[in-house]
Amino acid sequence: MVWMINSLERVLDRLFIRPVRQLPSERKFLKNISNAPGVNQNNGFFNGTSDGINGLALCRGDVLVENCPDCVNFASQEIARMCPSSGTAFIWFDECMLRYSGSNFFGKVETTPALLKTNVMNSDDPNSVALSLMDKLVAEAKTNDKLFGANFNPLDDGTGSRYGMVQCTRDLNSTSCANCLEDLINVAKTCCISKVGWGLYSPSCTIRYENYSFLRPQPEPSPQPLPPPPVPQPVVLYDETAGKNTTMIVIITISSIAVVVALCGLWFYSFHGRRKSREQEIPLQEFEGSPSMDISMHVGDHDKSGEMQYFNLNTIQTATNNFSDSNKLGEGGFGPVYKGKLIDGKEIAVKRLSIRSRQGIEEFKNEVMFIVKLQHKNLVRLLGCCLEGAEKLLVYEYMANTSLDAFLFDPTKRRDLDWAKRANIVNGIARGVLYLHEDSRLKIIHRDLKASNVLLDDEMNPKISDFGTARNFGSNQIEANTNRIVGTYGYMAPEYAMEGQFSIKSDVYSFGVLLLEIISGKKNSGLYHPIPERAQSLLPQAWRLWNEGKRVELIDQTLVDDCPVSEALRLIHIALLCVQEDPNDRPTMSLVVLMLASRSIYLPQPSAPPFSIARFTFSDQSTTTGAEAGISGSDQSSTIGAEAGMVVSTV
Repeated sequence: MVWMINSLERVLDRLFIRPVRQLPSERKFLKNISNAPGVNQNNGFFNGTSDGINGLALCRGDVLVENCPDCVNFASQEIARMCPSSGTAFIWFDECMLRYSGSNFFGKVETTPALLKTNVMNSDDPNSVALSLMDKLVAEAKTNDKLFGANFNPLDDGTGSRYGMVQCTRDLNSTSCANCLEDLINVAKTCCISKVGWGLYSPSCTIRYENYSFLRPQPEPSPQPLPPPPVPQPVVLYDETAGKNTTMIVIITISSIAVVVALCGLWFYSFHGRRKSREQEIPLQEFEGSPSMDISMHVGDHDKSGEMQYFNLNTIQTATNNFSDSNKLGEGGFGPVYKGKLIDGKEIAVKRLSIRSRQGIEEFKNEVMFIVKLQHKNLVRLLGCCLEGAEKLLVYEYMANTSLDAFLFDPTKRRDLDWAKRANIVNGIARGVLYLHEDSRLKIIHRDLKASNVLLDDEMNPKISDFGTARNFGSNQIEANTNRIVGTYGYMAPEYAMEGQFSIKSDVYSFGVLLLEIISGKKNSGLYHPIPERAQSLLPQAWRLWNEGKRVELIDQTLVDDCPVSEALRLIHIALLCVQEDPNDRPTMSLVVLMLASRSIYLPQPSAPPFSIARFTFSDQSTTTGAEAGISGSDQSSTIGAEAGMVVSTV
């Protein structure tokens, strides 16, 4: 069986086959695999037989020794949970794989079942670019003890590089490995060689090709130890025959010391002179608040990645017509947002921190710390910042179509969101959240995913924005608690809203609510029912219609004649899985992306959403609780910005 899955980018993938009764010996194997020899050693590979069960675990060749057991351990837990009745099973993660079977598969090349991941975008590169890189990597893997090859090729026009990786399981010899990889490359030629990025995963080998670097950065080599100090020579108080030599040595030594002192003085003067000549230096750690923030920038400087620039205040004032109301795009808890145009014609969006907003100061620091480290096509790009006097500004790429809610909840503009556009928006948001959770350098929980925080570019591609309330998780951290609840009524997971407990599953819940809004065209905070006394907000209404067999009524009426109804109902099904009460019952974003991409994935029956958030009636702007909060003109849901609770009612 081969599953062909499109529209996936950097996905945590799973494939499970041949369901039979799981034996105690299989459970024993899975329980002990993460401590097996090799997995917790530098080679990151194990294969062996125990009680008739043949098993194999492999970490990607660039994964560090301390990270490999964590991935394999998690894989063993997931495969046991999701395949409780499988005698033969495979599971692929981005950084490790695991398989077991009652049959002996060691040393045999198996390229089926295979999993294909592709980026939907077509590449402008000729096919030879990918093929030449793959050929180089196959040659590298054949001569590598890990049967692993990873490298990149710069493009001839100097506009960037292309990155690739190949790997075989180490029960194969080098010849078998090369044959396995060639088989997958031949498959790639027929399916995906023209795409921007793709990957093929089979039981015996893997190949991957991207337009960005996806491997772990390798640690810097340890510095070479300093040579031992020279053996001291005996001191000669006086040697008449060597008087001239002694005098020369003394002169040379004194001269050397003088040169060193002069150079140090020159460096000191030059360094401090440069500092004084700089226009301005403002360390963010001087802000009231987090002492851990430690970033200093100068006018015209870039951060270490070269991606974020520090802007002069005069430049921003000119670009925004001195923050004219006519340039104002909206306002949120951070402060107002303005459209601007730089002197080179580039359009920008400028967030201006309100001097009264304590919440905004915290968000400013959060945005700078996180978003400069995140690069993905479905995340908005931070171009730079400005800290001058009382002004604290963030400069973003400008999104011509503003935010998703401006279209989705407007009776006229909503018609511009046909089925193809909405499906593209859903997939883009899902890939962006997946990147935050699993594929970025940091493990980020967004905590405020909603329609007004999804921006649309000129081609209606979605970009997630507003990382002011985001939190960074450790690689092995599962959940965290806080007494400062931040986010938006209606999008918050119940465990977070009521107990301050949040995890990646909190974002999954928010995504489910957003997905229902996109398909229905309704705000989650609205009341919907022909009889006013029985009116419900979106989640309980969706659950009621789902169980009454009236599921089609959930689809936006502007879509009914345009969309494949079965596809729309499947998205509603996925949304209901995301908003289940128990976080453990909700899928991960990797599984959500997989379900969105392939109809072959079985969707279990969802359980009821946990509650309906009690609503308050507002006029035409949102209300924010907590000290010194701002407003978001396009979002009528209530935003929490301080220590707060929630009023809820059970469904």
